[in-house]
Amino acid sequence: MLPPETRFSVAVSDAERLDRFLADQLQVSRTVAARLIAERCVRISGDPARPSLEPTHKTEIVIVIPGAPPRQVVPAHIPLNVVYEDDELAVIDKPAGLVVHPAPGHWDDTLVNALAARGLNLAGGDEDRPGIVHRLDKDTSGLLVVAKTARAHEKLGKALAARKIQRKYAALTWGHLGAEERRIDADLARHPNDRKRMTVLREATGRGPHRSLPLSGVKAKHAATIVKTVARGGVADLVRCTLETGRTHQIRVHLSSIGHPVVGDETYGGTEVGRSDSTRKAALTLVQVTPRQALHAAWLILPHPATGESLELRSEWPSDLLPALAQGLGSPELLAETKPLQYLGFFDSGEPT
Repeated sequence: MLPPETRFSVAVSDAERLDRFLADQLQVSRTVAARLIAERCVRISGDPARPSLEPTHKTEIVIVIPGAPPRQVVPAHIPLNVVYEDDELAVIDKPAGLVVHPAPGHWDDTLVNALAARGLNLAGGDEDRPGIVHRLDKDTSGLLVVAKTARAHEKLGKALAARKIQRKYAALTWGHLGAEERRIDADLARHPNDRKRMTVLREATGRGPHRSLPLSGVKAKHAATIVKTVARGGVADLVRCTLETGRTHQIRVHLSSIGHPVVGDETYGGTEVGRSDSTRKAALTLVQVTPRQALHAAWLILPHPATGESLELRSEWPSDLLPALAQGLGSPELLAETKPLQYLGFFDSGEPT
């Protein structure tokens, strides 16, 4: 069920056609989004919108559901680890399994609900996602910044768009990417047959023209990720992924597209063991000890919205994924490490161990 009125502005410079865009933003099916448009519930500049419209940057979209009861953010007493907080913002170390903001299927059990129960006032952004500057997938853990004032939300949003906020993720990936830093430049789009998945539409290899995949009629968004191997293992590597853009499932899709999916990622091939050599037993064990996608937002560097000073936060590799890290790298001694990322040099810029 949607709230009686939802109002938001388009943050991207080049959005999909409206029905697809709304399906993504509202986390509903494209059929539901199309019905909202057909029933004249979606308005732009006061006029009913067309499903084929491609909204531009800063376009304000208003969705009004006639007769719907008001929806409030309901406080939910969910434990949270707030690693930094001041008058302008807070940084949360989000646990895996927690959805960031209310949406169909998760109206009352999200990070926003947990922050409301904590008494943390958020500001800026949409009514159902106040203060949210960026998101993490439900099963991705790690650092996420939220705004407590409208000014902070606006400034952090602009800093994110200008790539002044550095977001670095730790990922355990199948196989070996090599020692050299690698930039994955591959446009992403909603999969034409499965709206819950993303797919690579076009890849820039750096060695020639873009390679177009057979997805006619699907509109893609530019996406780029910088990947660096931190530690090599027997069947997997620990890599540091730095976002240049922030698309849905970006790191997971990019790594899968080059043949090195995130270990434990059921959606993008990270639980498949397609090998019959001497490493098969170790790979099967790795799948068994990995409870979710082995992806963690470990490092966040941003300009403070009030002072402009650099704010740096770090989050260690989560305990539920420690057995996977030890197994993937073939290093059982990691099970005794309290700071495995620091131990492995994740926060350094040196060569992989």
